[in-house]
Amino acid sequence: MVLFKRQKDFAVQSLTLKIVNNNCPELRAQLDGPRLDTRVNLTLVVMVIPFKNGEPMIGETFIAVTKDFSSAGVSVVLNGPRALHEAILGFRFEGEMHFVRAKAKHLNPMGGGFFQIGFNMLDVISVHDYPKLKSMSF
Repeated sequence: MVLFKRQKDFAVQSLTLKIVNNNCPELRAQLDGPRLDTRVNLTLVVMVIPFKNGEPMIGETFIAVTKDFSSAGVSVVLNGPRALHEAILGFRFEGEMHFVRAKAKHLNPMGGGFFQIGFNMLDVISVHDYPKLKSMSF
């Protein structure tokens, strides 16, 4: 019986390595060439508020999770494709909401109906500039 267990372990390890090697951002970057900015894998809950014609579209707000961050960008995992050009991203930090205006750079399918959208974070938004944001929280 030990031989069968060892083969099963090897099969699991082999599959795990293939998944990691083909999806790990650090390993993929080595194949694609150097990036201008390094990425940090970090999963956080993020509020995404579409931003159109200079106004936050509060009624179209949804919650997602981040995949990774750079110094001026963030990758967000979506449960379906969304046509976003700009958005306000809401992050909970130290017990309060912080908002950042961001421009979408790319939208890529991940499989299983999930998509990854890359945002370039442009500037911090004050709730005083957009009073509707005061009521936005999770």
